[in-house]
Amino acid sequence: MGCARRLFYGPLPLVAMRCRRKNLTSAPCVRMHKRLAQSMIGALAAFLVLCTAGCRQDMHDQSKYKPFRPSPFFADGRAARPLVADTVARGHLEDNSPLYTGKVGEKFTELFPFPVTADVLQRGQERYNIYCSPCHDRTGGGGGMIVLRGYRRPPAFHTDHLRQKPVGYFFDVITHGFGVMPNYAQQIPPRDRWAIVGYVRALQLSQHAQLGDVPPAEQGKLASAAADTQPAAAPAAAEPPAEGMHE
Repeated sequence: MGCARRLFYGPLPLVAMRCRRKNLTSAPCVRMHKRLAQSMIGALAAFLVLCTAGCRQDMHDQSKYKPFRPSPFFADGRAARPLVADTVARGHLEDNSPLYTGKVGEKFTELFPFPVTADVLQRGQERYNIYCSPCHDRTGGGGGMIVLRGYRRPPAFHTDHLRQKPVGYFFDVITHGFGVMPNYAQQIPPRDRWAIVGYVRALQLSQHAQLGDVPPAEQGKLASAAADTQPAAAPAAAEPPAEGMHE
């Protein structure tokens, strides 16, 4: 029993060495070896069961169709199904035609679909500088950095032709593109498009504005800014001394 007790509590190599020194075939040692073998087999079996459970592919091998794969279930053979008629995705009702299309009926709207506040113009300036100025430049003259690198020059916003266009026209161009200009419907949401249109109108007004168009409270700022930018007068040249006069 002493050998069996040491075999149970001691490390396997040490216990085997002790059993070898005394009597490997003694009944206690044989029984203990069997117990150890059974324990190791049980632990190995449990480990294999855990590994097998971890390798299940239930989430990987799903009953699903990948995009554009055929399907024998449907009559047309397509797995991708068309949208149900007369359904609208949540949050995309878009029942305000001027806001989402820039049109009233078939004509471009002349009015903004919401009030154009200072915050709207600031937002429009930010979006314009990001998406529009690379081609149209910061003032709308059409000389942006992309144009300087060889891209086709867009028309300036300050021509009479574009100044007379309704605001819905600019919204439509941003939405669908025009000529070599791509559409920005995916990059710019509708309200930001209208904010850009408002800022374009502000740019057009700035290039053809009179002092009387400026609010009285702001006219003083313009006058002081103009005075600061005036070049300093050059000093008068000294008159040459009269002939015959010497110091």
